Amino acid sequence: MAKVLVLNGPNLGRLGSREPEIYGTLDYEGLVAAVSVQAATQGIEAQVRQTDSESELIGWLHEAVDSNSNVVLNPAAFTHYSYALRDAAALVTKAGLKLIEVHISNPHAREEFRHKSVISAVASGVIAGFGVGSYLLALKSLS
Repeated sequence: MAKVLVLNGPNLGRLGSREPEIYGTLDYEGLVAAVSVQAATQGIEAQVRQTDSESELIGWLHEAVDSNSNVVLNPAAFTHYSYALRDAAALVTKAGLKLIEVHISNPHAREEFRHKSVISAVASGVIAGFGVGSYLLALKSLS
């Protein structure tokens, strides 16, 4: 069975209560459930994780390489400045695995500082602006 790590960066554990006008009202547990159902229908083993720690997120990307797992990554605020996370993401794609960068909102329709992603250049693809559907589309792209 194919494996995928669905990795979420800072503040995503606050879904449903954090800026619902931007991120929607579905809470993090709802995100996990939606991803789990989609993955199961595709015959994919998905592990969904969230951290506010940059170093933990980097460690999970290393784990993806070591376990030969594709990645769906919502780097959240790390998207815009974490070159350490970018380098770890590059390890995933250089290992021949897919790394899909996802965003719940459309960063290009938001504040100027959100328009640049340091992750996109090393990602296999980017899906943004479809709410939780961004994750589901990313999973579909792995089939």
